[in-house]
Amino acid sequence: MGFVLDGLETESYDRQYPDRVLLKRILGYFRPHTLRLGLVSAALALTSIAGVLAPIVIARLIDLIVARPAIGLLAAGAGAVALLGALGWVFGYVHERLGTIVVGDVVLRVREEAFQRTVAHDLSFYDEHPSGKIVSRIASDTQDFSATVTLISDLASQVLQVGLLAVWLSTINWKLTLLMLAMAPVAAAIALSFRSIARKVSMNAKRITADINARIQESVSGITVAKTFRQEGVLFSNFQEGNRQAYRVGLRRGLWINTIFPVMGIAVGAGNAVLAWSGALGLKAGSLSPGDWFLFMQAVGYFWWPLMSIASFWSQFQDGLSAAERVFALIDREPRVRQSGENLPVGAGRAFGVEFREVHFAYSEKEKVLDGFSLEIRPGESLAVVGHTGAGKSSLARLAMRFYEYQGGRILIDGQDIRSLDLDAYRSRVGYVPQDPFLFGGTVAENIRYGRPEATDEQVLYAASHLGRGDWLSDLSGGLATEVGERGSSVSFGQRQLVALARILLKDPALFILDEATASVDPFTEAQIQEGLATVMEGRTAIVIAHRLSTVRHADRIIVLDRGRILEEGSHDGLLARGGHYAELYNTYFRHQSIEYIEQPLKEGK
Repeated sequence: MGFVLDGLETESYDRQYPDRVLLKRILGYFRPHTLRLGLVSAALALTSIAGVLAPIVIARLIDLIVARPAIGLLAAGAGAVALLGALGWVFGYVHERLGTIVVGDVVLRVREEAFQRTVAHDLSFYDEHPSGKIVSRIASDTQDFSATVTLISDLASQVLQVGLLAVWLSTINWKLTLLMLAMAPVAAAIALSFRSIARKVSMNAKRITADINARIQESVSGITVAKTFRQEGVLFSNFQEGNRQAYRVGLRRGLWINTIFPVMGIAVGAGNAVLAWSGALGLKAGSLSPGDWFLFMQAVGYFWWPLMSIASFWSQFQDGLSAAERVFALIDREPRVRQSGENLPVGAGRAFGVEFREVHFAYSEKEKVLDGFSLEIRPGESLAVVGHTGAGKSSLARLAMRFYEYQGGRILIDGQDIRSLDLDAYRSRVGYVPQDPFLFGGTVAENIRYGRPEATDEQVLYAASHLGRGDWLSDLSGGLATEVGERGSSVSFGQRQLVALARILLKDPALFILDEATASVDPFTEAQIQEGLATVMEGRTAIVIAHRLSTVRHADRIIVLDRGRILEEGSHDGLLARGGHYAELYNTYFRHQSIEYIEQPLKEGK
């Protein structure tokens, strides 16, 4: 099977489930709908009975007309067949309507459960798995999962019709009935022989679909960068490579799955010939009436159709099981960040104390970040963290937010182990602003209110107007009602930062964590942001991954990180006077932001 699997990678959380386990779990989702399923089954049975009675009535009508032709008899028979057809339609409608409702409810539940488990994962999950592939499992695979249930229902209806018809035929001519039933194992064996290959090629088709979704999402998200560097052709080449692979996988899947139909067609033709020959001999010998022969030949159509459906069913059924397997693997993946289960309440104070005690942390076995790291931050203290790229600055912020699981040591919040806290309650008291503040589609007010949906318009306005004296609001075309666009694309980068800070101010956290943006903004917006930072940090514990001189200068304490170790700590003036690592960083990153540096050329010009 290597030729079917070429180039397709599984996710680390993928697993294989036996069919029995998958089916048991699928049925578990239908258990709350027992009553409706009972009505669906009753409607299904009545539909099948109406479908079986129609050819029986026609067969009897043929025998009666052959014996005594009469217009009235023909009209009565036609009316009976029409009535059965109408009843079959009514029962079929009830079956389809109730079945659609049940399947829709199940898909709704599965999709909600998959999404809920996805958003519960820690950030390491999103680091390892492309978002497009996750979206494919939640959106596409759950829909394919529902198709499996519909297939089972349709197949059950056809099998029931065959069973009822076989019982009736056995009362007419048991030899022909046995001959017809003897063909079933052959047809079933042909269909089931494709089971394993259908499952594998269906799984690969889903993997390549997820890969295509991931490529498209990445291309659309990075289109600005691609256009900046004129790399649209590269984007298309990457997409074309994946699309051609999808074509090859889809072609192989279609060839393997559709091979079963010609094979089944040969079996159907042979079966029809044998039954027609045997029936004709019975008719010639007088042991079979014309009507009964018609009924048997009609029964062959009813009989072979479900078997043909089984052939189609197995390919689609395995497709559905593959989808269910991928969805359940996503649901069953355990988050790496785990609390102890104590769910201790967080402190009610205005500021938290934070301590890293001999903390060991690595994103992977090859990427060790902290090795026995220790740091204590007093309640109400503002700490600026500086260092070169890769020093471990952002990792400190993410660990304090409990976004990642650390491998050793302890992180204490007001003296309590962070793993023992009620995580939702803890995060409700922490405000975090990443380097690139994310805004959701909607208005500025809606984004500020994101952390406190119950906040009033007055509270939102209060939080916004207390940043930079509220002057930034006048620069927005619609004030707080301004639409920010997708990911905040309709407002400037500085305005996104101010919205993010207003969001934190409204939340009123006890711990404020800022991974300061490296992007430059105009001096006026810079001043507004710094005023906003001062407002947010006032009276709160603050951890700032600093990239701006003004932020560093106003911090109570500065630490210099390098490869997960603290090299220096102290105040801005004290560290600068030492002439050590901080002084080097200052001359490299911060000095050009100082007033003295800006004014120096002017003084020299004099």
